[in-house]
Amino acid sequence: MRLLALLSVFACALSAHVGSPDIYYDGSAGPYRLAVTIRPPQVIPGVAEIEIRSQTPGIRRLRIVPLPISGAGAKFAPTPDIAQPSKADAQFFTGTLWIMRAGSWRVRINAEGDAGAGELSLPVPALSMRILKMQTGLEMILLPLLVVLMVGLVSIIGAGVREGQLKVGEPVDASRRTRARIVMTTTGALVLLALWAGNRWWDSEASFYQRIVFKPLDLSAQLEPGDQLRLQIKDPGWLNRKLDDFIPDHNHLMHMYVIRLPEMERVWHLHPEQTDPGAFVQQLPPMPAGRYKIFGDLVHESGLPETVVTEVSLPEIAGKPLVGDDAGGEGPPLSQTNGDRTVSPLPDGGRMVWEREPGKLQSRKLSWFRFRVDDAKGQPAEDMEMYMGMPGHAAFVRTDMTVFAHVHPSGSVPMAALALAQGPEQMHGMHMAHGMPPVVSFPYGFPKPGNYRIFVQVKRAGKVETGIFDAKVDE
Repeated sequence: MRLLALLSVFACALSAHVGSPDIYYDGSAGPYRLAVTIRPPQVIPGVAEIEIRSQTPGIRRLRIVPLPISGAGAKFAPTPDIAQPSKADAQFFTGTLWIMRAGSWRVRINAEGDAGAGELSLPVPALSMRILKMQTGLEMILLPLLVVLMVGLVSIIGAGVREGQLKVGEPVDASRRTRARIVMTTTGALVLLALWAGNRWWDSEASFYQRIVFKPLDLSAQLEPGDQLRLQIKDPGWLNRKLDDFIPDHNHLMHMYVIRLPEMERVWHLHPEQTDPGAFVQQLPPMPAGRYKIFGDLVHESGLPETVVTEVSLPEIAGKPLVGDDAGGEGPPLSQTNGDRTVSPLPDGGRMVWEREPGKLQSRKLSWFRFRVDDAKGQPAEDMEMYMGMPGHAAFVRTDMTVFAHVHPSGSVPMAALALAQGPEQMHGMHMAHGMPPVVSFPYGFPKPGNYRIFVQVKRAGKVETGIFDAKVDE
């Protein structure tokens, strides 16, 4: 029966990603550099798991507290929880936090230690993502138990009416048996009525949750004369979401990755312009005919990031040269890839080298992906520049397109949402503190096993260059 098909509402962080819910961040809380992993709650209300590794010695205590990014609740913090240090590693801390309602949240981390105090806030948007039915095995266990409870309740009440006032050894007369049958019938009817009412109530709750389960924005793409790609975003009717409240992230309202399918040998990182609410236009560069996957990152003014997704088939595009922050790259087709390849040639004769740590890559584990850029002479590049305010950008894409994550050297958090959580002044300082060495690294954890392609973009002497690598991830 449907009453036993209990449902749980699951949640997932929408950190401008597809299929990559966990949040990874590498930054500073005052004098302390912290590597933070936040695993969003599975239900709302629910518990977020926090892991913090201090890369600076001397921290004595870490306090963590959840707050809404905006609204009245943002000004009234609950009592902080204390993150517990690991018995095996004094620099590693863990904690849990309740997130009581869906929306844009931030986790504030206060560090205390030998160097004084410091603070860091990270955005954690959490929304109900799907409804999951109870496992069949558990349902098969609970159904017989329910029947036993119903029969037991009716039997106990009947026995009490029939024999409760009898003396020891006194036989049960006909009138008592009749009263017992009447009471048992009435009790059974009341039990069935209670089950029916409970089922109606649960259906009502399930219907309510079904309405608030997150529905991604719909994206369509159409080629127009002049090699312009028109993108149209539509709201499928989820909680009256706006299409005119997007805020700039690295000075662009949308960051769009276009990947050629099925070989993933070509990629473009483009920035369409908004023409109307929900409408964007992008002048395409030269592109071969084929089928393309499009991922478009957006951030609402509330700090909620979303990624819109679609596919489009294009004829050969004559296009116009890439300008500004728009960039593209080319690598080996997936069918010819070598999983051990750690060098990606660059158009100017240089190369990008993945300084890969030994061992296998594992899912749901924070790792640093470190890439070195060499010039045409094989020497570390000396002409590195900031690319949209960062030393580099990377996209981690599962080859079946079920995972897409746009990651920065600071982590997987969108910069516009991070600015809302901790303020633009701290953001600026963080960007400049990285400097411009010929090496860029990205903290990230693959959400599930499989084959991935990594697109890494850096800027040298005014030109954006793209390195392409492949990764096999184990459980």
